[in-house]
Amino acid sequence: MGADRSYAYGAAAGLLGDLLLGDPQRMHPVAAFGRAAGRVERALWHDHRGWGTLHTLVCAGGATALGVVAARAVRAVCPGPAASAALTAAATWAVVGGTSLAREASAVGRALERGDLAAARARLPHLCGRDPEVLDADAIARAVVESVAENTSDAVVGALVWGAVAGVPGLLGFRAVNTLDAMVGHRSPRLRRFGWASARLDDVAGWPGARLTAVLAALAGDDPRGAVRAWRADAHRHPSPNAGPVEASFAGALGVRLGGTLSYGGRVEHRPVLNGTGRPVEVADIGRAVRLSRRVGLLALGVTVAGRLIGRGRGR
Repeated sequence: MGADRSYAYGAAAGLLGDLLLGDPQRMHPVAAFGRAAGRVERALWHDHRGWGTLHTLVCAGGATALGVVAARAVRAVCPGPAASAALTAAATWAVVGGTSLAREASAVGRALERGDLAAARARLPHLCGRDPEVLDADAIARAVVESVAENTSDAVVGALVWGAVAGVPGLLGFRAVNTLDAMVGHRSPRLRRFGWASARLDDVAGWPGARLTAVLAALAGDDPRGAVRAWRADAHRHPSPNAGPVEASFAGALGVRLGGTLSYGGRVEHRPVLNGTGRPVEVADIGRAVRLSRRVGLLALGVTVAGRLIGRGRGR
C-alpha cells in the first residue's frame, strides 16, 4: 500500500501545485515535448498512415518510456515513498493544465464583460483553434464554454485517470498522446493520413477520462438530471466520440445550449446542437463553466486516487 499512498500524496500535491502556481512559466515539459515531436515529424513526414503511425510510436512511446525510466531510477536511488511521491507530484503538475485553462477562459470573459471584443478575439486562440474574426461576443462566449468543457477532460481528468492506472508513465504518456493529436491529428490535407494514428490513439486514450468528466459534471453541476438527459440525447451526434459526452454534460449541467455553426481555419462546420432546450450562452456562463471545471477536477482527483487504492488493494 505504500506505493499507492505515495502516488495519492503525489497526485494531490501536483494538482495543488497547478491550482496555486499554474503551468511552469519557463522550460515547460509539454512545450519541450512539442518541439521534439515537431522535429520528429519533419524527419518522418510522408503522406502515409504508416509513417504517421511510426511518428506516434516514437513520440508517445518515448514519453511513456521516459516515465518508466524516471520511476525506476527514483525507486533505485531513493527507495522511500517520499521520493516517489515527489516525482508523481512533479509529473502531475507538469501535465495537468486546469489553472491555465481557467486563466485563459477568464481573461476572455473579462474582455467580453468590458465590451472589448477585439481583446477577446485576440485571446481566444489561446483556448481553441476557431477563427475569432468571424465571431461576435455570444459566439466567443459559447466557444469558451465548449473549450473549457473539452479541456477539462483533456487537460485534467484524462491525465489523472491514466496516472491512477499507470503512475508517472501513464501521466506522461497520456499528455504526449493528447499533444500529438493537437499537433497532427486534425484533418488538414497535409496531415489527414500522417496524423491518423495520433487522432485514433487520442480517441482511445481519452475515452475513460471523457466519460468520467461527463459523470462528474452531472454530479457537480446545477442540473444533474439535465446533464444526464443532454448526454444521453445529444452526445452521440457530436463528431468527436469524447468531446460529445463532455460538452453535452456541461451544457445540461449549466442549462445552456452548445454546438451549432463554427469555423476552423476558414472551414465552416455545422455541428449538432447539444441540450437544445437550454438557453443561449451568455458571458456570465464563462465563469460558471470555469467553476464547474474546478469542481470536476477536484472530484476526479478523489475518484481516481480512491480507485487506485481500492483496485491495488484487491489485487493483492
